Amino acid sequence: MKGPAAVLLAWGVAASCSAETATALRDEIRGFLRRELGSHVAAIGSLDPPPDRVHGALTTGEFSWGTFQRAIAAWAETSGEPTLAGREVAPMVARLGLIENARGGDSFAQLYGVLALRHFGADLDRNRVWQSLDADGRASWKRLVDTNRFYDPATRKLKGKAENYLGVAARIAATADTMGLGPDRAALDSLLDRAAEPFAGGRLYADDAPPHGRYDRYSNEYARYVYEAAGLAGRKDLQERLRPSLREQMRLYWDLVAPDGYGYPWGRSLGVVSYLDSLEIAAFLADEPDLRPAPLPDLAAAFAAAWRWLRRDYRDDAHLLSVFAFGRGSYAYISREREWQQTAGFFGKLTAAQAKLFAALERERIAEIPDRVPMGTVARFVSFVSGERPAGVWIVREGAMRFAVPFTSGPRPGYADYLPVPHGLPGFAAPVATASPALATFLELADGRTVTTTDGADAIEPDADGHGVTARWRRLAVVGGREGTREDVGVTSTVRWRLEGRRLVRRETLGAARPVTLRRVRIEVPVTGTREEHAEPADRFTGPEGTLCVSASFPDAPVRSALIASGDDRLGRGARGPIPLRRAWEAENVRLGPGQSFRSEIQLEVEPQEAP
Repeated sequence: MKGPAAVLLAWGVAASCSAETATALRDEIRGFLRRELGSHVAAIGSLDPPPDRVHGALTTGEFSWGTFQRAIAAWAETSGEPTLAGREVAPMVARLGLIENARGGDSFAQLYGVLALRHFGADLDRNRVWQSLDADGRASWKRLVDTNRFYDPATRKLKGKAENYLGVAARIAATADTMGLGPDRAALDSLLDRAAEPFAGGRLYADDAPPHGRYDRYSNEYARYVYEAAGLAGRKDLQERLRPSLREQMRLYWDLVAPDGYGYPWGRSLGVVSYLDSLEIAAFLADEPDLRPAPLPDLAAAFAAAWRWLRRDYRDDAHLLSVFAFGRGSYAYISREREWQQTAGFFGKLTAAQAKLFAALERERIAEIPDRVPMGTVARFVSFVSGERPAGVWIVREGAMRFAVPFTSGPRPGYADYLPVPHGLPGFAAPVATASPALATFLELADGRTVTTTDGADAIEPDADGHGVTARWRRLAVVGGREGTREDVGVTSTVRWRLEGRRLVRRETLGAARPVTLRRVRIEVPVTGTREEHAEPADRFTGPEGTLCVSASFPDAPVRSALIASGDDRLGRGARGPIPLRRAWEAENVRLGPGQSFRSEIQLEVEPQEAP
């Protein structure tokens, strides 16, 4: 599929549909999995050696074989079918574990390996994978499930991993322990206690890069992983510690979720990953009724919406997700070498999640799934952390206006997907994994450095009614600098966001206590639509999500305006589809000082998409 229709699907425009039975959805998903998993098994051929490509996609990236191993093992358990494409699944899973161990696979490769083994049962005397291994093979598998590869039990620190990998380590060790393959009990308890530390003392959200303050979807996944590991290990004390966090994090997820099932709209795990989150979160909550932020039928609707998006994104002719489609951006860890791994991850997560969800629907006698995700009104600020370096997110969902403005650090200062801008606003999209003045002002200093308002703030002041927030910076992040670092460069910024009727208004004042001249001031609005001709005085950009109207004023200095077309380059790649245009404004030699400021006002209004 090409042209406008493909763009509509890429951006997740909801299809017209009516309520469906849980049984029909279950059968549709399982039919897809049986067919596509069988296709991939048939395409693999021999594993001695494993092929470099499957269905034309590279398999050489990290986690690739472990991810597929878990997918086929999950299918064998949930379907009760021991073969795929005429091949026995258990010996294939056993061989893939040996391959990942020989490659030195760690973290998620190990997690998917131990989950794959567990899908065949906790009793190793009856586990078909384990029974197919000789003594050397079993020794290899024991090394595969050893978390010491990336976690040091002596120092209780990770080896070069982000904080959320403590959850991965906990889940590996606890799952291995259920089969008698884990560390001794003291070591397991120590690891679980260490993994739960970010949620001690009443803390609700985990910083993925302490002390810099990186808060994104990993906080939710991390808490779920530790909770599940604690349950496997019988550590109800840790589960009780995590319940307050999970209740609040699930409420946040539910406030963020879009009509098409998309979850967290900011951070470095966007696009496909955010839809997969909705599958896994619905499955997790299916087994945890007291943690649900909404009734199970509504959670199932989010699951179904995410499935529909992923299904449309899946190319039947190539047997792959469209991860590298035109205008789709990804972080570097989703490399061409991991293209196949992304599809295999979809198979595995979908297989495990659908089994839990449909079992719960049957248990609770829910026969129908709503055709739309309920979009309750939301207008609130969620604090992640307070103090000298506050962080949080302002969330709004009112009619056509829905967005989240996060105040948090990213892996690089200025990366657009972590900027404090309205992520998820229909018609607006930040380019992925690149520095860009996407509704955040970039200031070029006299020494050539560029600074911006990101990586948290010095003060965040939410409005009492939830319809606005003001952030203040006296320390600015240096674009291209080290993560989490900000400097006092003599310039201050106050940014006020306010929802005024159907308009979202951003007002900023740049100031300085002493004379400062900025070489250049830049700000842009990247959009997902095309510009309507003769739209004055505001721009009107119409695209798959409706029409976004954009206007701006700069009363203190002359400003040039330009409409910039993007191609399939870094600035033209969004998480879910292309960013064809950017409305840009630029001022040069801007003077600040006592009595001199630079003010700007940008107004955004969303006109809802007409019903089909």
